[in-house]
Amino acid sequence: MDRRSLLIVDGDNLAHRAYHSTPRTVRGVDGKPVNAISGVFGMLANLWTAEAPRAVFVAWDTLGVETYRHRLWPEYQGGRVFDPEIVAQLEVLPDLCAAFAFGVGKAAGFEADDLMAAAAQREVAEGGSCLLLTNDKDAYQLASDAVTILSPRRGVREMDRIGPAEVVERLGVLPEQVPDFKALAGDPSDRIPGAKGIGAKTAAALLLKHGTLEAFLETGTRAAEQDLLRRFREVVELRPQVPVTLPTSAPDWRAGAERLRALGVVRLADRLEALAEA
Repeated sequence: MDRRSLLIVDGDNLAHRAYHSTPRTVRGVDGKPVNAISGVFGMLANLWTAEAPRAVFVAWDTLGVETYRHRLWPEYQGGRVFDPEIVAQLEVLPDLCAAFAFGVGKAAGFEADDLMAAAAQREVAEGGSCLLLTNDKDAYQLASDAVTILSPRRGVREMDRIGPAEVVERLGVLPEQVPDFKALAGDPSDRIPGAKGIGAKTAAALLLKHGTLEAFLETGTRAAEQDLLRRFREVVELRPQVPVTLPTSAPDWRAGAERLRALGVVRLADRLEALAEA
């Protein structure tokens, strides 16, 4: 079996970065913006060349569908509003990824993070290793000797490589403690407030002392917040139980390029066809 790493991509995360870094003047044959589409596949082509993975799996959120996280904490990710132009592109991106023979993960009620976790768990169980492209710190709980997080700083040309040691360096906790850490410290980006009066440093210190959120709560402190903190942990913890199908071959750059050309993304299509030749 090909033991090069499987590249697992947070599709929504990448699409939003592509949308905001690629000019909206990049438009398709219908005159509508295709800047996110162009940016996504341009970045993935760069990453394919730089990292030489065995295949690509891209995970996606299901927009407009409530997840179990919203049922646990109705304020989860509240207030996020997306431009109609990126929403339209997010609707077609999973199908375009399938045209490239990427593995595609999308399931109502789950987020891209859960599908990434499922893909990573399966790949590692089969003896492989993974590179996870995302700058979402929730993915830190997946870091291991076999799973490295690629956290972009600029495009995909400048990235931090995050394994267990880097998680400890950045957060002060082990990867498996990340859900407990975020339950205590909170996560403003997801509208999770955490425990009152506990910040990142205190949360890390408490977990260093007690090991887990549950062990800390068993001391009897924070009695009024215990159920809420357990709920926060459940919100943050990834659920890899969702079924996924992993790709078994390298991308079909030529077939994908044909789909992009039909949309009017001609220059990038030419570049991807050249990649197929190489």
